[in-house]
Amino acid sequence: MNNSIKTFTSIIVATACLIGCASTGTGSQCKREKEIGFQLYSLRDAFKKDYDSALKASGDIGFNIAEAANYNDGKFYGKTPSQFKKDTEAAGMKLLSSHAMKKLDKDELESGNFEKSLKWWDQAIAAHKEAGTKFIVMPAMPHKLTEKELKTYCDYYNAVGKKCADAGLVFGYHNHAFEFEKVPGTNKTMYDFILENTDPKYVFFEMDVYWVVRGQHSPVEYLKKYPSRYRLLHIKDDKELGESGMVGFDAIFKNLKGTAVEAIIVEVEQYNFDPVKSCELSYKYLNEAPFVPATYGNK
Repeated sequence: MNNSIKTFTSIIVATACLIGCASTGTGSQCKREKEIGFQLYSLRDAFKKDYDSALKASGDIGFNIAEAANYNDGKFYGKTPSQFKKDTEAAGMKLLSSHAMKKLDKDELESGNFEKSLKWWDQAIAAHKEAGTKFIVMPAMPHKLTEKELKTYCDYYNAVGKKCADAGLVFGYHNHAFEFEKVPGTNKTMYDFILENTDPKYVFFEMDVYWVVRGQHSPVEYLKKYPSRYRLLHIKDDKELGESGMVGFDAIFKNLKGTAVEAIIVEVEQYNFDPVKSCELSYKYLNEAPFVPATYGNK
């Protein structure tokens, strides 16, 4: 084959790929236009039925970053860390983050001694290092804690964060709406209390912008007040992104400059359509939005 024919063939193949991406909005074999992450919990039922198909569908939508949500006893979705890493990369995604949770028991809360729970993290940290993740995120915590109990949790998060840092990982906390309730007997929200009582060296925050809005607060104001604490954002809406009109995504993205945000991660918890379709629409919304940058400069 001469050079002119090779060049012509390459153009045809590249054009076919671009047409496929443009027409379907999906395809892990095509170059992604933007760095857009995906919380795999969005397809939780699909993962329960067929892990391989669900992971492939996640990459085929166009997402190039993955955040896991099924860590348990040293495995991810029942797979060894190295196998899960291999599978995620084969689907066209980089495993950047993972949600993992170990709550304190009653005795630990009462005594303030959480050494038992800290031991649980030894295996979790080793598994996440093997899987190649950078971030481990505590996805929630108990509601209605007293000020003393909440302080114990903050001390616990600092200790977990130090363990992660010593292993070369980064530990963070992901909010819902309940953290914007007042701590009993105080005039401070749980969220502000956690921000003020955790060490920035060891604990970052993954802001779920939808839940901040549902908690009747402003994501932009928190980004401005604590620009160095946020390294990941959960981009979420009531259902598909942009569907409710209640989250000011344009304002959020316009205020990311000067923050520590390294990646955005889409999470779709409720759907107007088939879950894969809802996730496709959410990806398309961000990929086509002029206010969403192609990449983030705080790696």
